Amino acid sequence: MPGRRGTSLMAVLGGILVLAGCQNPSGSHVGAGTPPNGAATTPSASATNTPTDPATTTPTPSHTSAAPVRATSPTPSVTPPMSANPDCRNLTVSSEVKAAVTRAYQGSFPRFVHVRPVPHQFFYGQCGGVRYAATRFEATSGATHEELVGMQDEGSATKYFRSAAGGSWIYVASDGSPRGPHGCGDVPQIPGALSATWGNCPVVR
Repeated sequence: MPGRRGTSLMAVLGGILVLAGCQNPSGSHVGAGTPPNGAATTPSASATNTPTDPATTTPTPSHTSAAPVRATSPTPSVTPPMSANPDCRNLTVSSEVKAAVTRAYQGSFPRFVHVRPVPHQFFYGQCGGVRYAATRFEATSGATHEELVGMQDEGSATKYFRSAAGGSWIYVASDGSPRGPHGCGDVPQIPGALSATWGNCPVVR
């Protein structure tokens, strides 16, 4: 019967279409939740990263170094010239001082009786409470032959004296032989500041 045969054929074709729709074109079955080609599902990188805790973050060391501090050198003190020492000063000599110094010289050299300080060769000053004098001597009228001969040597050397406050004059030194290049500046018994004030006691010829 042609009507039943047509119906049966349509039913068979419909079943084939239904089965074909349930199959994967590649021939493999796809399971629920399984990615194609058997690839495993990998969690997202953003989901596995642990957030950084700001409190435990190690600070990056600074590469900027502090500039070295230079040590300040102390300013060296300047020592004033000895001639500027306010404790030493030149004084105006009187005839009484010359006479007292001459007696001190005669007391140290008794053989010289007829002597006096060479004119314009007398230096007189004071440092603190001590007075100083420097002069050369020459023979006067009435000098003996011995005095004249002896003064040829002694008269060429400057003699140095000192007197403490209220004290008498005493002989302390004489020029060396030969005389030092710095005059009374080479005589340790005379303060250097006073020697500088006296111009190192130049010898006037």
